[in-house]
Amino acid sequence: LHPSRRRRGYLQHPGARAPGGRLSESVSVTAPLWRWTAKNGVSWFFVTIEGEAGESLSATEAMWRLELGGKRGFRSLKVEACIGETVWQTSCFPRDEGGWMLPVKAPVRKAEKLAEGDPVAVTLRPV
Repeated sequence: LHPSRRRRGYLQHPGARAPGGRLSESVSVTAPLWRWTAKNGVSWFFVTIEGEAGESLSATEAMWRLELGGKRGFRSLKVEACIGETVWQTSCFPRDEGGWMLPVKAPVRKAEKLAEGDPVAVTLRPV
């Protein structure tokens, strides 16, 4: 991980809190890491959040949308994600088929030694 990203809090130590110190209900799931490749050859890696965990994220997104009177781009949901010892903030995106997609960037995959198809245990907490 590039040192400048560490200083900005891109990846944090376990136990990090959301801005303002607020804690939210978290969800955990284990699912395979999968790759999506764009027409230009660029690949993105994701973990799919389905079942009760996905339904919980959908309910949280709907509640926040109603409370705030709007929605974020692509109906995304800001989360704190934890895989192994790596904790970072990102956004999950809803899938047309149901559930959510969590993007897993290269610094996280490298830190946790993850490859396409590996089972990934992830904990998410809306922030």
